[in-house]
Amino acid sequence: MKKFIAAAAFVAAAAIAAPAFAALETGATAPEFSAKGMLGGNEFTFKLSEALKKGPVVMYFFPAAFTKGCTIETAAFADKAEEFKAAGATLIGLTAGAAMADGKMVSASENLARLGEFSKEHCRDKFPIAAVSGDTVKAYNVVLGQRPDWSDRTSYVIAPDGKIVLAYTDMQALGHIDKTLEAVKALKAAHH
Repeated sequence: MKKFIAAAAFVAAAAIAAPAFAALETGATAPEFSAKGMLGGNEFTFKLSEALKKGPVVMYFFPAAFTKGCTIETAAFADKAEEFKAAGATLIGLTAGAAMADGKMVSASENLARLGEFSKEHCRDKFPIAAVSGDTVKAYNVVLGQRPDWSDRTSYVIAPDGKIVLAYTDMQALGHIDKTLEAVKALKAAHH
């Protein structure tokens, strides 16, 4: 009986630890969108089609600024930002969730200002982050559970032709950096 319980616990743990898969599949065309964002405390508008003119785009959706996992993920992307740039990629963090302030969620109107603070502190001005709409979250199929206005933790690598070359969903933050960087480097190698 103990062996059965241990085996059942192992299977349950493995199922929980296994990453989910983003619904937008490799080869699909990435939906166009634009979003207001922040880079180094300065507001700008990100438009996917404009970014793709410069090369591949790495977009990582995260649930909310100033939460533990999102802070860890953003800092890890900042640590590798120069490698993404060297591979010719535009890197951007995207969230539909509100930011945290003093342990509470801030209003949508305060969210962009909080993203500015988050950008300066955790992106360390190395790449931008932006607040996306619920429509963008739905278009990319990154809705967090039963919260249609929040994004889950999904990363996409989009080739300059607008095709998705990587879609990776996992609530564990750190796997996203290596997976997306590998995909961008493979893209660069394939075109040289």
